[in-house]
Amino acid sequence: MNVVRLITQKRDGGEVAPDDLTALVDAYTAGDVPDYQMAAFLMAAFVRGLDDAEAAALTRAMLHSGRVLDLSDVEGAKVDKHSTGGVGDKVSLVLAPLVAACGVPVPMISGRGLGHTGGTLDKLEAIPGFRTDLSIEEYRDVLGRVGTVMIGQTAEIAPADKKIYALRDVTGTVESIPLIAASILSKKLAEGIDALVLDVKCGRGAFMKDEAQARRLAETLVGVAEREGTPAVALLTRMDVPLGRAVGNGPETAEAVSILRDETPTGGACDDTVEVTVALAGEMLALGGAAPDAHAGREQARAALADGSALATFRALVEAQDGDASVLDHPARLMGEPVATVEADRAGTVADVDALALGYAAVALGAGRARKEDAVDPKAGFVLNKRPGEPVEAGEPLAFVYASDPDRADTDAVRAAFTVSDATPPRPAALVLDRYAGGAWDGRAGGADGSA
Repeated sequence: MNVVRLITQKRDGGEVAPDDLTALVDAYTAGDVPDYQMAAFLMAAFVRGLDDAEAAALTRAMLHSGRVLDLSDVEGAKVDKHSTGGVGDKVSLVLAPLVAACGVPVPMISGRGLGHTGGTLDKLEAIPGFRTDLSIEEYRDVLGRVGTVMIGQTAEIAPADKKIYALRDVTGTVESIPLIAASILSKKLAEGIDALVLDVKCGRGAFMKDEAQARRLAETLVGVAEREGTPAVALLTRMDVPLGRAVGNGPETAEAVSILRDETPTGGACDDTVEVTVALAGEMLALGGAAPDAHAGREQARAALADGSALATFRALVEAQDGDASVLDHPARLMGEPVATVEADRAGTVADVDALALGYAAVALGAGRARKEDAVDPKAGFVLNKRPGEPVEAGEPLAFVYASDPDRADTDAVRAAFTVSDATPPRPAALVLDRYAGGAWDGRAGGADGSA
């Protein structure tokens, strides 16, 4: 295989044959192709694109670069969820135990922060002792005992994706539909699931900022998954402002725990996080056979949040994966004390909070990575004291900053993400924009019956 030929072929807009893509992925996984050549190919693919056949071939090559699990011995239909990435998106931490508490097993293999967005693994590891590096045998055991398990990619599962994912994060090649689809599905289809629900985000804080592009990504993901024999549903959700009030690993995990505890999180309610979580849970419960349809699934999910069973399942998960479950009783311990306060320059109403700006500010604070080898600060992040539509007085806190290193706190960058206006902004639209399943869009937000 001539790697330079493949790079120039794609650079010049040519189509790369499936066998060549497989050979490239295998050689990179084995260490025979250096990072700089794979980075060049990824950039060529980013700029020139991959057609549907190339995207499917790349997905298949990455999927079969490692072990594809068989969980048929675990009772029930196994269903997972994947989000395409947003700011403040701690949904998985609530969703997995919630769906498991309702009777559908959730094996979840997740990733780390990518670009300006956070990662589920980094959030879980904010819990002292929590292990995301379980072996396949431990993965099976925890799933069987708890009903859910949340780990990172092991050496056996989609090793090509693990290497390529880290490289894309630091080479400006994240926002590519075929590369995103291959990354997501190679990991998800390897984990032994029977069905998949996708949260495809669009807007300023998402990788797909244009709604048409987000719809194309949803269609690609569902289409490739179903061609590989895995039923899939995608929800299109907004990502213009941060989801919830917390941004950063420790702060978001604390907020997720507060939601599971059915308490008002630090700084106020987070109905938007619950709205998206419950919508996704309804789809998962329907695909898993625990509910006759998504609407009934959403009702089951709300009940499991209210009666404490979702929290009990998360506690069992934390204990099973060697985490310190005592933080579930005192979630503020995950953040410590704020190191700075961001105050409003003027009185008015918060008209906007820029999710993208806050995402980059969180990375600069230590919540994300500028280089793939960087470590994250589990305490780093923000808690928003004000969200769009809420009044604020001059000098009143807009947000609180958390970090292990107070010198990294840039209050000006955080303040710049807020827009304060004299006018009252319109009521926010529904977060769930649309639903894609069976090759068609519903055209209605919130699922089959139009409710969230």
